[in-house]
Amino acid sequence: QVQLVESGGGLVQPGGSLRLSCVASGFTFSNYVMNWYRQAPGKERELVAGISSGGGVRNYADSVKGRFTISRDNDKNTLYLQMNSLKTEETDEYFCNARQIIYGIDYWGKGTLVTVSS
Repeated sequence: QVQLVESGGGLVQPGGSLRLSCVASGFTFSNYVMNWYRQAPGKERELVAGISSGGGVRNYADSVKGRFTISRDNDKNTLYLQMNSLKTEETDEYFCNARQIIYGIDYWGKGTLVTVSS
């Protein structure tokens, strides 16, 4: 059974930091591109950051470059997102995604809520 379980969300003040984690099971984690998405109520899901299966290639949305860092530990089947200098408008549900484009496979976690507020 495929599972992606996010954790690490919570309440943080503007300018603060959080580290999200996503633990994967039920598939070969190291074979998948991994992504973090976020979504606010009534808005489309937005790609925040992605990392290649081996971890050597990373990409970020322009809005988070220089503040967020995506990483993975293939030995622990875990994906991370370090978020610094958080802004109030980044209050969203954050989702972990595993993807194999060639096979049309997309797995999703249930999300973790990040609230940036003073």
